[in-house]
Amino acid sequence: PQLVGAFNRERSEMKRDVRILLLGEPKVGKTSLIMSLVGEEFPELVPLRAEEITIPADVTPEKVPTHIVDYSETEQSDEVLREEIVKVRIFLILNEYNNSIKNGSLCCRRIPIILVGNKSDLRSGSSMESILPIMNQFSEIETCVECSAKNLKNISELFYYAQKAVLHPTAPLYDPEDKQLKLQCVRALSRIFSISDQDNDHILSDAELNCFQKLCFGNPLAPQALEDVKTVVWKNTSDGVQDNGLTLNGFLFLNTLFIQRGRHETTWTILRKFGYDDTLDLTDDYLYPPLRVSVGCTTELNHLGHQFLQKLFDKLMIASLLLQDKDSALSPAELKNLFSVLPYMPWGPEVYSNVSLSDDNYISQHGYFCQWMLSAYLDVHRCLEHLGYLGYPILMERESQTSAITVTREKALDLEKRQTQRTVFLCKVIGPRGTGKTDFLQAFLQRSTERNERDPGPPTIYAINTVSVANQDKYLIEVDVETEFLKTADAACDVACLMYDVSDPDSFNYCASIYKQHYMDRGIPCVVVGSKADLIEVKQHHGMSPSEFCYKHRLPSPLHFSTLLTHTHTHIYSKLTWAKLIHFLYGMRVSKFSANFLFWVNYSFKLYLNAADVSRK
Repeated sequence: PQLVGAFNRERSEMKRDVRILLLGEPKVGKTSLIMSLVGEEFPELVPLRAEEITIPADVTPEKVPTHIVDYSETEQSDEVLREEIVKVRIFLILNEYNNSIKNGSLCCRRIPIILVGNKSDLRSGSSMESILPIMNQFSEIETCVECSAKNLKNISELFYYAQKAVLHPTAPLYDPEDKQLKLQCVRALSRIFSISDQDNDHILSDAELNCFQKLCFGNPLAPQALEDVKTVVWKNTSDGVQDNGLTLNGFLFLNTLFIQRGRHETTWTILRKFGYDDTLDLTDDYLYPPLRVSVGCTTELNHLGHQFLQKLFDKLMIASLLLQDKDSALSPAELKNLFSVLPYMPWGPEVYSNVSLSDDNYISQHGYFCQWMLSAYLDVHRCLEHLGYLGYPILMERESQTSAITVTREKALDLEKRQTQRTVFLCKVIGPRGTGKTDFLQAFLQRSTERNERDPGPPTIYAINTVSVANQDKYLIEVDVETEFLKTADAACDVACLMYDVSDPDSFNYCASIYKQHYMDRGIPCVVVGSKADLIEVKQHHGMSPSEFCYKHRLPSPLHFSTLLTHTHTHIYSKLTWAKLIHFLYGMRVSKFSANFLFWVNYSFKLYLNAADVSRK
């Protein structure tokens, strides 16, 4: 009884029509059944065929509009029948028309079928024994009903079963021959169990069961009802109850019991709440909710997304603490556990080169959030899909996972307003082969050269970390760009890091060419970095030195980087981030001021970064 109110609300939201087609040999009572249902009495005069009947949603048990279609071989052609079969959602097949099932003409579309034995008032006993072999042969047959149009026996029940067979079909869930759940149903329910297991102990406690019950049906179970449920599972399974909680096997048994007792709607309510359609696939509406991202805007995880991901991380850490694992980092096994509810592994081995790792080369909590930020920035729709599989809309009680994402304001508007709320910035690291861009990216993740040589990890072009700017953490995504001919689309970014090798006299030519071709007139901030600064610096063959080039084009003075000079690293990465923020602050009016103003901004900014004794305020 506690489920009825919530279930009625759930099914009323389906807003789907049920279209029923009655088939049978002439004189078996198809038209009489329809007339008896509508008139609530046996008709004196029965037409050759009844016109299509539409029953409004508010007078049907399942609260959906129902269309009942009669078919007459003598009145209609085979072409009409074929057209109707395309539109129908369930067949009611009366009496001796079962040869249509045997030759497969109706089963090819996998539409539910109910076998109907009409005129039960004319015979004694039941014909069920002769029907059972046919039901076992075809999984599309939901049930068999004996009825009588004359005395109104089981007429209303027949059409209720038809509605139920459409809205809550048995075939996707249960194999009646093997008397067990089908594999795809087991997979779906296993995902639901995992999402509902909030402490990751593989048992649904009373608190977790009540959260699940309230989520799916609107009300928690009374304490005695909860005990009764566990008692039923305990009596019928060897491992369904453990530590006074429900195991996965117990959860699966409970749903099997619902189906065997004709309570398919209970299991379907659970499945649909967690995003499944009639074929037990997650719906596109659930996995891929619409999110509009205009040109010039970017996407970031917001505080709601962060809260959800923190819950998932804490869930894994609870299990780690039980195993005396207190490193607060995700091992490969824990990462596999995290994504066990997905049909594939969303993070490949490259993640270990994208983010900062623990001393054991596991993904740290900081690296975990960085990778999610990278995913949201680079491919937000794939990120939404992953959040959907992980149960964000259910656990956060939100309409969709788009509430976890912030679409930032257009960059042009940020420049006009001279302020930005963005927290993620994209930096393209551009330079000729052998410059040391990979080392630059790995140093950004605070990895030493020795560690990279010992554990190089899979190759990747991305690195993401946070940079502290004015006591606020900003995410900086660095991308290793290595191409002889850079396309305009590949040059797009928030800030460009043009890297040359101070020990190679031809190295700076490439940076100068890239700057003139892609950045000189585009308003994208650029920072020039000379790598391998621990080596002897040679004169560049370019027409002017890097410093003179930067002076001429009003760029900050070149910075120097070396894997051996680790104290310079933080300064460089901070300056890359600040370069974009300065651009937002002054970018739209810089052109109106003299070069002296530009140098004043650069000079004061340099003092700001370098002066250790100056307050961050």
